[in-house]
Amino acid sequence: MSLHERRLMARKKLKDFTSLELMLSALLLAVFIITIPVFVLAAKESLKSKDLGTSPDSAECPVLNESERINCIPDQPPTKATCDQRGCCWKPQGTISVPWCYYSKSHGYQVEGNLVNTRAGFTAQLKRLPSPSLFGNDVDSILLTAEHQTSNRFHFKLTDASKDRYEVPHEHVQSFKGNAASPLAYEVEVSPQPFSIKVKRRGNARVLLDTSIGPLLFADQFLQLSIRLPSANVYGLGEHVHRQYRHDMNWKTWPIFARDTTPNGDGTNLYGAQTFFLCLEDASGLSFGVFLMNSNAMDVVLQPTPAVTYRTTGGVLDFYVFLGNTPEQVVQEYLELIGRPAMPAYWALGFHLSRYDYESLDKMKQVVERNRAAQLPYDVQHADIDYMDKRRDFTYNPVDFKGFPEFAEELHNNGQKLVIIVDPAISNTSSPSDPYGPYDRGSDMKIWVNASDGVTPLIGEVWPGKTVFPDYTNPRCAVWWAEEFKLFHNQVKFDGIWIDMNEVSNFVDGSVSGCSTSSLNYPPFTPRVLDGYLFSKTLCMDAVQHWGKQYDVHNLYGYSMAIATAEAVKTVFPDKRSFIVTRSTFAGSGKFAAHWLGDNAATWDDLRWSIPGMLEFNLFGIPMVGPDICGYALDAPEELCRRWMQLGAFYPFSRNHNGQGYKAQDPASFGADSLLLNSSRHYLTIRYTLLPYLYTLFYRAHRWGETVARPLLHEFYGDSSTWDVHQQFLWGPGLLITPVLNEGAEKVMAYMPDAVWYDYETGGRVRWRKQKVEMELPGDKIGLHLRGGYIFPIQQPATTTVASRQNPLGLIIALDDNKEANGELFWDDGETKDTVANNVYLLCEFSVTQNRLEVKILQSTYKDPNNLVFKEIKILGTQEPKNVTVKHNNVQSQVSPNVTYDSDLQVAVITGLDLVLGEAYTVEWDLKIRDADKIDCYPDENGASAENCAARGCAWEESTSPGVPFCYFTNDLYSVSDIQYDSHGATAVLSLKSPVYANSLPSTPVNTLHLKVTYHKDEMLQFKIYDPNNSRYEVPVPLNLPGAPSSTFESRLYDVLIMNPFGIAVRRKSTGTTIWDSQLLGFTFNDMFIRISTRLPSQYIYGFGENEHTAYRRDLNWHTWGMFSRDQPPGYKKNSYGVHPYYMALEEDGSAHGVLLLNSNAMDVTFQPMPALTYRTIGGILDFYLFLGPTPELVTQQYTEMIGRPVMVPYWSLGFQLCRYGYRNDSEIASLYDEMVAAQIPYDVQYSDIDYMERQLDFTLSPNFTGFPALITRMKKDGMRVILILDPAISGNETDTYLAFERGVNDSVFIKDPTSGDILWGKVWPDLPNVVINSSLDWDSQVEQYRAYVAFPDFFRNSTTTWWKRELQELYTNPRNPEKSLKFDGMWIDMNEPSSFVNGAVPPGCKNATLNHPPYMPHLESRDRGLSSKTLCMEGEQILPDGSPVRHYDVHSLYGWSQTRPTYEAVQEVTGQRGIVITRSTFPSSGRWGGHWLGDNTAAWDQLRKSIIGMMEFSLFGISYTGADICGFFQDAEYEMCVRWMQLGAFYPFARNHNTIGTRRQDPVSWDDAFVSISRSVLQTRYTLLPYLYTLMHLAYTEGRTVVRPLLHEFVSDQVTWDIDRQFLLGPAFLVSPVLEPNARNVTAYFPRARWYDYYTGEDIKVRGEWTNLPAPLDHINLHVRGGFILPWQEPAQNTHLSRQKFVGLQVALDDNGTAEGWLFWDDGQSIDTYEKGLYYLAHFSASQNTVESHIIFNKYITDTNPLKLGYIDIWGVDSPSISNVSISVSGTIVTPKFAYIATTQVLKIEMTSENISLHNFNSLTWRSTQ
Repeated sequence: MSLHERRLMARKKLKDFTSLELMLSALLLAVFIITIPVFVLAAKESLKSKDLGTSPDSAECPVLNESERINCIPDQPPTKATCDQRGCCWKPQGTISVPWCYYSKSHGYQVEGNLVNTRAGFTAQLKRLPSPSLFGNDVDSILLTAEHQTSNRFHFKLTDASKDRYEVPHEHVQSFKGNAASPLAYEVEVSPQPFSIKVKRRGNARVLLDTSIGPLLFADQFLQLSIRLPSANVYGLGEHVHRQYRHDMNWKTWPIFARDTTPNGDGTNLYGAQTFFLCLEDASGLSFGVFLMNSNAMDVVLQPTPAVTYRTTGGVLDFYVFLGNTPEQVVQEYLELIGRPAMPAYWALGFHLSRYDYESLDKMKQVVERNRAAQLPYDVQHADIDYMDKRRDFTYNPVDFKGFPEFAEELHNNGQKLVIIVDPAISNTSSPSDPYGPYDRGSDMKIWVNASDGVTPLIGEVWPGKTVFPDYTNPRCAVWWAEEFKLFHNQVKFDGIWIDMNEVSNFVDGSVSGCSTSSLNYPPFTPRVLDGYLFSKTLCMDAVQHWGKQYDVHNLYGYSMAIATAEAVKTVFPDKRSFIVTRSTFAGSGKFAAHWLGDNAATWDDLRWSIPGMLEFNLFGIPMVGPDICGYALDAPEELCRRWMQLGAFYPFSRNHNGQGYKAQDPASFGADSLLLNSSRHYLTIRYTLLPYLYTLFYRAHRWGETVARPLLHEFYGDSSTWDVHQQFLWGPGLLITPVLNEGAEKVMAYMPDAVWYDYETGGRVRWRKQKVEMELPGDKIGLHLRGGYIFPIQQPATTTVASRQNPLGLIIALDDNKEANGELFWDDGETKDTVANNVYLLCEFSVTQNRLEVKILQSTYKDPNNLVFKEIKILGTQEPKNVTVKHNNVQSQVSPNVTYDSDLQVAVITGLDLVLGEAYTVEWDLKIRDADKIDCYPDENGASAENCAARGCAWEESTSPGVPFCYFTNDLYSVSDIQYDSHGATAVLSLKSPVYANSLPSTPVNTLHLKVTYHKDEMLQFKIYDPNNSRYEVPVPLNLPGAPSSTFESRLYDVLIMNPFGIAVRRKSTGTTIWDSQLLGFTFNDMFIRISTRLPSQYIYGFGENEHTAYRRDLNWHTWGMFSRDQPPGYKKNSYGVHPYYMALEEDGSAHGVLLLNSNAMDVTFQPMPALTYRTIGGILDFYLFLGPTPELVTQQYTEMIGRPVMVPYWSLGFQLCRYGYRNDSEIASLYDEMVAAQIPYDVQYSDIDYMERQLDFTLSPNFTGFPALITRMKKDGMRVILILDPAISGNETDTYLAFERGVNDSVFIKDPTSGDILWGKVWPDLPNVVINSSLDWDSQVEQYRAYVAFPDFFRNSTTTWWKRELQELYTNPRNPEKSLKFDGMWIDMNEPSSFVNGAVPPGCKNATLNHPPYMPHLESRDRGLSSKTLCMEGEQILPDGSPVRHYDVHSLYGWSQTRPTYEAVQEVTGQRGIVITRSTFPSSGRWGGHWLGDNTAAWDQLRKSIIGMMEFSLFGISYTGADICGFFQDAEYEMCVRWMQLGAFYPFARNHNTIGTRRQDPVSWDDAFVSISRSVLQTRYTLLPYLYTLMHLAYTEGRTVVRPLLHEFVSDQVTWDIDRQFLLGPAFLVSPVLEPNARNVTAYFPRARWYDYYTGEDIKVRGEWTNLPAPLDHINLHVRGGFILPWQEPAQNTHLSRQKFVGLQVALDDNGTAEGWLFWDDGQSIDTYEKGLYYLAHFSASQNTVESHIIFNKYITDTNPLKLGYIDIWGVDSPSISNVSISVSGTIVTPKFAYIATTQVLKIEMTSENISLHNFNSLTWRSTQ
C-alpha cells in the first residue's frame, strides 16, 4: 500500500497528526509560496545586469552553443552573484531551461603523470584544478581505474585516492579479476587537462561517450560527470513516469531516489533507482549503454547537445559502458553484468486478480467465483493487507478472513495460486498479553534498521501504526525473514509473495522523533526529489544498516528485501520457484523478483504511460513487469477498463488490481454478458494460447538477457520511424501489440514496421508494411499481428495453466517474404527451480523452408508427464498444402494429416499429426496452386508445351477446366531492395534474380528497375516502374498532375506497401480493403514484353476498351482482351478502334476505385477468377494511376480531372442526326432533308460520308455533289447544321495538282521510313486518277488495282497541325473555287487508327520483322499477321512536338488521339463557333476535344444492348458525347429492330442514324407512317429534355460527371445495380428502360430504392428496390424520373435553333420528403468558351415545403432583352387532396398562374405562358393545399 493511498485516506486519519506537525506543514507551504517570487525576481535582476561578461577570464569561458552548456547552478535559481562565486561563466540567454551559468575551463581535474597499464586496463591519478568549490569538501586526488572487462564492456571508476568511500555492495557485480579482453570493439582516450575520457567505437571511429563537455566534479557529497552522446535516441533511466519511451532531450532533469508516491506526469522520482540508459546510434542498429553503479540520491540531466549529466550525492562514480551491434545486444551485455532475470513459474504468466480491501474473505470468494463462472482464464488471486490482522505481516484476520487457510487449499484444488502481500514495516506493538512474534523474534536477533546511534531501532509509522524496519542487508535478517515466512506458510499455504512499501515507505518523515540536522539529512546538494528533502516519507538519512548509512543505501532497500525474500522462498519452497513481485527495484532486482509499476490511477494517461514503463523495465532486466490493470486509484470507467484489460492481457505481468473504496473492476463485475467480460475472456484466452511462446521468451531473458516486452526499435532499428514508437510493443521479435489508448477511439494510428504481418485472429496477411496506418479497432478489439518469419508454439488454452499445460500443443507458422520461418520452444515442469542451470528441460527448434518443417531437439533432459503432442500446425501466408508427410527419425510415419485451407486468407491448418513433444520430426508438404490462381507463363502465340514451359522455369499441369493455363509460374523473377518511404511517396529497386528463365521469355530482360510511387493527392496516386539506365518510350499525353504532391498522411485515402517478393499493395484506409496487390508471380520486364498481375478486390470490374463487350461487368473467368487501335468492326474479343487501359472496380462494400495504365503499346489483359488481372504490354514502361473515389461517380470525376474533362458540345449537337455512306449525290440528301421536315421529325444535323469527295480524296468535292454547298446554305438558313467526314490518308498518286499532298510533302507532315526517309505508303479509300473501277472484282483485287498510294499525316508534328488547319480552312472557304466552299459545323474523323487496306505498306512492305511481329504478339485480331495488319509498318517514324523521334510501334494507338485536338482547334478557328469533332479512334483524354461513335456496328438486335454497354464504358473513359449508329451500319435494318433502336437512340448523347452503302435506307422517313410517328414522338421527347441533357454535358465538362450513367453510380449500396446493363440513367434522374429483343411488348426493369415517376404521366409507379414488368407496345419506350430531382425542359421543335426560342419548363419530381433539386446551364449553345468567359446562366432549383425556388448561381446571359421564357412547371408527387392556390414570385411581384391538379395522380400542372416570365426573373412558386 502506498503513501498515495494514505493521502486519499487523509480525511479519515487527520486525528493522527499532532498540532506541531500541522503547524510545520503550514510553514513549509508558506516557504514554498515565498520561494517562487524570489526565484522570479532573482532571475529578473540577473537579466538587468549590464555586465553580461563572465567573471573568469574570457579565455576560460568558451563561447558555447546553448545546448552544450553544463549548468553550474543546479540547486537554486541562477544569479550572476552565485555564478561569479562559483567561478563559472554567466550569459543569460534563451529560456530559463538553458543554463545561464555554465562551467569555465578552470573546473575539473587534470591527469598527473602517465597512465599506468594494469592487467585489466589502466589507472591514472587525477588532481583537482584550482577553482571555487560548489558544495564544499572537494576531493583533491582522484584515482581513475579503467578495465577492459569484455570486448564490448568497458568499466571505469573514479574514487578518492586517499580513502575509502561507500560503494554499492551489489549481489551480482563482483570485482573484476581477469585480464583485459582482446580484441576490443572500442578504444579509450584520456585527455589530461582538463581530464576527460572518451570511448570510441573501433569499427567506425564514432565517439560514443565523451566527458569533455563538462568538468569532473568530485566532492564528499556532490559528484558530477557529463557525457556527450552521438545521438539523441536515449532510452531508460528510472523510475519515473515517462510520457514517451524515447527521452525528450530538451533540458529534462530526472531525480533518482526511491520514493513511495503516486505515478503521475510531473516527473517525480518513483519507487526504484535505475541509472542505466541505452543510446541507439543510428539506423545501422549500433548501440551502446551506460550504467552508473551508484545508489545515492541523484539527478540525471538530459540536454539537446545531446548529452547526459549524472549528479549524485555520494559514493563513487562507477561507470560501465556496453557496446552492441543492436539495442538488444546492449541489454544482454548489461544484464550479463548485473544479473539476468529470474525464470518465472509458468503459473505466474497466467492472469492475476487483486484488490486492496475485499473487506472479507467471503467477498474475495465471491469475486473468485464469479470470474470462474465467467470462464475467465485466471491463475492467481492476490491478497492485499486487508487479509492481515491489524495490518501486521505474517498474520491473517481471524474474523473477516476466517477460513483463509482453507481458501488457499480451495484455490489449489482449482488449479489456482495465492499470492500474499507483506510490507517491510513490522509493528513494534507486542506485549505478553498480546505478543507479536515476528517483532519479538526480530528484536531478539537485532535485525532492525537503527537510528543514527547504530543501536536503537528507528521507529516509524506505517499501516500497523508504529513500526520498525528490517535491515535486509543484515545476514541475520534474511534468516529471520525466511523463518517468519516458513511459520506463516504452515498456517496459510500461499504460493507467491508480494513485497510492497519497500522504498522504504514511512508515513512520517524520517522517524516518529524526527531526524538530526546532520549533513546526511540536509546535504549541501539535494537532487530535485519530491518534497525537496531526502527523508520525506522514508527514514532518516543517518539511519544505520549493515551495508551502510541510509544516505548511501536507501535505494537498495527494495533490492535487499527482494534478495532476502528470494532466500525465504528457498526455505518455504525448497524445490519450487514461487513468485516474488516488488515495488522498489535497483539494478539487478530482476534476478530475484518481478515488478509492478505502482499505485497508478484509472485514467487514460496512466493507461498510455504503462507502455513506456513496461519497456523500460525490460531494459533494466526486469521483464516480468506490468501496471495495475484498470488502475489502482479512482473508479475505472467501463471503456477504460475494457481497453486496459485488452492491453493487460499482453503485459508480461498481467494483474488487475485496485484500491480501497473504489468500484470493483474485476472482469466479471461488469456483467456476465458484458462487452468488457467477453473481450477480457477473449484476449486472456489468446494469452493462454500463446503462453508457450511467452514462456520461451522468458527462458531467453533468463538465459541470454533478452527483452520480453520489446520496443519496436529493437527489431527494426533500421527504420527511424520506430525509434519513438511508444504506444505499441512486441512480445519478443514476433507478436506486435497495438492497443487502443484514447477514450472513444475505435481507430488507432499505428506503425507497421518493415516485415510481413498477419492478423493474429484471422491469420490473414495484412498489406501494411513500413508505414503508418489507421487501424480499425472497435470496442472489443486490440491489434495483434504476427510477424512473418517466426514460428509460435501454442497450447490449447484453459482457465488455468494447470489445466492448459495438459492440453495439446500446436504451432503457428507465419511465413516471411521467402516463405520461411523459425522458432523455438522451451519447456520444463513450469515450477521446479533452477531447471535451466540443472539442464532439466526441453528445447525444441523449429524451422520452415521450402515447404518443410524441421523439428529439432536441442535439449531433451525433461520428459513431460502429460505425454504432450503437437496436434495442429497453422501456416499463415501459404498456398494450399497437399501431400503432407511426417517423418520421425527419418522414417515416414503412418499418419494421415488433414488439411483445411482458406484461400481468401491464405491460411492452412494441418491436423491429425500427433508429433510427440521432445522428439525430432520432419513435416513436408507440396503446394497446391488452385486453377484460379495460376498465372499464365506461356501466353505466346505459338502455344505452350511441357518443354517450352520448363525452359521458362514454370510448372506444367494440364487441366480440363476451360481457360486454365497449363503452364504457370511458381517462382519470382525479381527481388526488391532499398525500399524507401517518405511523406510524398516511396521508391524501391527491383533486381532480376537470374537471367536464365527471364531470357527464355520474349525479348531481353531488364536487369535493374526502379519503382517510384507518388502520392499526388489524397485520393490519387501514381506508381511507375522503369529502367533507370536506359531511356524508354513514355506516353506523351499531357496530364493534369499537381506540381508537387499535395496529399497528407492524415487525409490520404490509401496506404501503399512495397513488398518482397516484389509487389505493390494499395489499401483503402477507411475499410482496410486492398484494392491493388501485385504480389503475384510472373512480374516480367523485358525490352519488348512487360507483364504485371494484380489481385482484384472483387468480381466487379468495369472498363477496358475498345472492345465489344457482352456485359458491362467483366467476366473474370479466364478471358483475355487485346488492346491496339484497329479498323475493326465491333466483334467479340476483337480489338477495335480505340485503346483505354482503364478500369473501375467496386469493392465488396461498394467503395469504388479506378486504375489507369498509361501505356500506348499493343497489350492484352487477362482476367482470372482468383480474382486477378494480368497486363501484358510489348513496350514502354509501367505507369499506373489509381483513383480512390470512393464513389463510382467520384472515381470518374477524379480520372477526368487528371486526363482532362469531356468537351462541352454545342447545343445543336444534341439534336438528332442523319447520315449514310452511299448518298449518290446532293439531291438525294436534299430530298431526305425535305422529307424529314415535312414529316416534322426533329432533326438538327445532316452528314455526308466520303461520297461527297472526288474519288474519296480529302478536301475535294465530287462532281455529283456540286449542289452540296448550296444545299448546306439552305439547310443552315433553316437552323440545320452539317458535319463532314475526313479520313487521314492523303493520296500521293494524283496527276493533277493536289495541294493537300503537295503542301504536306513540302511541310514534311507525313509518317516516314526511319532509314530511307521515304514516305511510308499505304492504301485506303482514295482511288487512282483516271481509272474505271470494276466493282465486280473482289475487294483485295480492287485495292490492288484501283486504290492510290496514300501517305499518313503525323499529327504529333507541329508542322502537321499547321498544315491540317490550313487544309480545313480552305475546305470551309475555298480560295480557288469559292463555289466549292463547304460550310461545315463539325468534323467527323474516321479511319484514324490509322486504317490501311494493305498490311503495313505497299510492296515491298515492312522492313523490321521484330517490330511488326514482335517476340510476344498480344491477343489481337489477326494475331498471326502481326501488328501491321490493316495499318502501318511499326518501324514508321513520327516526331513529337519537342522534336524527338518515336516509333509507330509505340504511338500507333495514339494516332486518333493526336488527330483529334488539331481537328477540334481547326473547326473552332475556321467556323468561329464551338463546333464538334466525332472521332473513331480514341485514347485517354480524347474526350477533351471530341465525341465518339461506337463504330461500324451491325443491324442486329444484340447491338442494342451492346450500345448501352459501350456508352457506359465511354462514360468511364471520360468521353461523354457517345452513341452507336442507330439501326446499325452494316446489313439491312429490320423494321421492328429499327423502331426499338430509334427509341433507344433517342437517348444517346450522340444520336445519329447511320448505315452503309448497298443497304436499304433506314432513316425515319424511309419506312411507313407508323415508323414516322414513332420516331417523331420519341425525338420530340428527346428535344423536350435537351435543357436537362445540355446541363448534364456542362456538368461533365466542368466537374467530370457522367452523362450516360450506370445505375450503380447512383445506387451503389444496392448490389443488384452492379450488374444492370439493359437500362441506364441520363444523369442522376432520368431512367431509360428500352426493349432490346424482338417481338417483346413488355420489358422487365429494375427500380432501385427511390421514388420513381412515369415520365409520360407523372404518376408515382410505387415500385422500389425490385424488378417489375412494364408494358412496352411498339410505339412506347419506358422512361422514368427519379423523385428528388427537378428536370428543366423545353417545348420541342423541328430543330434546336427553333426549340431554343420556345417556352421552358420544370418537371419537379418530389421525393418522399417532398423535396427535389435540379440544375440548368444555359448559354447561346454555340459560342466558344462561354463558361470561361462568363457568358452563361447557371441556376440551382429546389423544392421543399410546397415551394419551388430558383437560386441563380451565375447569370450574364439571360436578360430581359434576351429572355428564356418560363412557361410550365409540373410538380409530381404532391400529396394533397386538392390545391387551393398557386402563386409565383417574379422579381418580387406575385403572379397567380393557371394550374390544374389531379389528386389521383398527384400531379400539379402550372401553366404561365401568358405571364411573360423570363427564367432569370423567376424567384419561387408556392402551392397551398385545401385544409
